[in-house]
Amino acid sequence: MNHKVAFSFADGKTLFFPVHANEILLDAALRNGIRIPLDCREGVCGTCQGRCESGDYSQDYVDEDALSSLDLQQRKMLTCQTRVTSDAAFYFDFASSLCNAAEPARLNGTVTQVTQVSASTAILHLDLGASAQPLDFLPGQYARLLIPGTADLRSYSFANRPTSSNQLQFLIRLLPDGVMSNYIRERCQVGDQIALEAPLGAFYLRHITRPLVLVAGGTGLSALLGMLDEIAERGCEYPVHLYYGVREAADLCEGERIRAYARRIPGFRYTEVLSEPTPCWTGKRGYIAEHFDTSELRDAPADLYVCGPPPMVESIRTWLASQSLENVQLYYEKFTESNT
Repeated sequence: MNHKVAFSFADGKTLFFPVHANEILLDAALRNGIRIPLDCREGVCGTCQGRCESGDYSQDYVDEDALSSLDLQQRKMLTCQTRVTSDAAFYFDFASSLCNAAEPARLNGTVTQVTQVSASTAILHLDLGASAQPLDFLPGQYARLLIPGTADLRSYSFANRPTSSNQLQFLIRLLPDGVMSNYIRERCQVGDQIALEAPLGAFYLRHITRPLVLVAGGTGLSALLGMLDEIAERGCEYPVHLYYGVREAADLCEGERIRAYARRIPGFRYTEVLSEPTPCWTGKRGYIAEHFDTSELRDAPADLYVCGPPPMVESIRTWLASQSLENVQLYYEKFTESNT
């Protein structure tokens, strides 16, 4: 027999569809044209997470890093592992428009500019073409780029908000001997064509209802620049604090752009932290969690967005747990920087 299932989203929209007996909920949603964001489909990444508001269900497998025991008690679930056993309703903490992004568009971009903006970072500008269909993505999401002259794909977060003219920016970490790094240094020319798939990912800026703390490690700054562009464009009545951590001062980039947000976003603050500074560095040293303004996290509810390498993300999650900051909602994106 079929069960009737409702998917409700943060933008107030609700979609109804039938689910076959013993059918995986994600498969039923996709079959009915509801493209829930997904990555692994194995119960590990947590991308397709929702919460069951009513009805009965079971889950095949859930990794403890995807959902904690408390999450399970609160009836949070992974769509890729859920089977309903009755009519049911589920809530997803993102807009229904995101469900149109599970099948990424395959596009061609033209290089318009590439600039080295720090000792370890370049910014790549692509033009998708004025006649192309505007690329919709949520600030914080990423694209997968096919490196010219190779069969290799690399993932990079958008470093800007969507534009009607389809202009894209990506921060690229320059490795000593990486496929993308070598292309950027040795062969990249204005006019080159780069194929890409986009948009991808479930790390994106939610509707802002309380103060924001944004934390970037290395080129994780890219996703947060996109968010800040969106905040500056649309306005924000809540304070925003950006923390940016790198190893050395030479690795810092886009400083002028970041400081310009202070003129466009009331209450904007910016803190740089170096983990391996030279003796002449007079700013903050060590790791970002050591320099959090705990008052902005403890005195009032806040949303915390973190994008960077897994060790940095884990250190902040551990710090949050040790502080028992129950009013802080954490959103994060871990990325493993390619060694090639």
